[in-house]
Amino acid sequence: MARRFDLFRYSDEQTLADGVALRWLDELAQGPPQPQRVALSGGRITRRFFNSFVAQCRDRQQELDPIEFFWADERCVPPEHPESNFGMARQLLLAPLAIAQNRIHRIRGEIAPTEAAREAERELRRVTNTAGERVPILDLIFLGMGEDGHVASLFPERLAEAEAPGAVYRSVIASKAPAERVTITYQTIAAARQVWVIISGAGKGDAFRRSIAANADTPLGRVLELREGTLLLTDLSAVDTHG
Repeated sequence: MARRFDLFRYSDEQTLADGVALRWLDELAQGPPQPQRVALSGGRITRRFFNSFVAQCRDRQQELDPIEFFWADERCVPPEHPESNFGMARQLLLAPLAIAQNRIHRIRGEIAPTEAAREAERELRRVTNTAGERVPILDLIFLGMGEDGHVASLFPERLAEAEAPGAVYRSVIASKAPAERVTITYQTIAAARQVWVIISGAGKGDAFRRSIAANADTPLGRVLELREGTLLLTDLSAVDTHG
């Protein structure tokens, strides 16, 4: 029977960020270049991850031409806003590595959320050449986890609502500001070839324990239920996660 997840522990936040960056670079270095569609997320640990990835990429002179960048979720704010997931990625990852604009497929947080969700779906379908009702397949989705177990902008109190079939992205109202957001859906996460969840920070041990338990009641638990082989990468200690 396939594993629901594989767990990798790191000693601290910086070691976690460095380890995830190295893991991704090692994967990119394998075999001939081929298109890779990747969805990014926001969050505090992501800042360290982006900085580490840029530094290691430069050291190794790794080519990133095959990568197409998408987002797992976005706050409904302009790209220059400090809460913009795209804005953070542009500042810390995309601009430092001089990623071509035609390979950056952001969610437009400055327009109406429902339209931004439809536009994001159209773009992902275009790039992946996915027509009809088939779910577009991303090669890798990076997710974080909040203190309530949320991933992307899929929150516990809207678990049933977010299960609505058919949507690739959807507009949601989050339980924390900025409230209006656009998020990838569970079915799109489930269809991805790989999902890596980077989990760091005090106060997340309880949500993590609940998420990896049987019959989990958190969004991360739902992801683990829907797909096999998800990577959980964390600096939470065994004490943190086992009580």
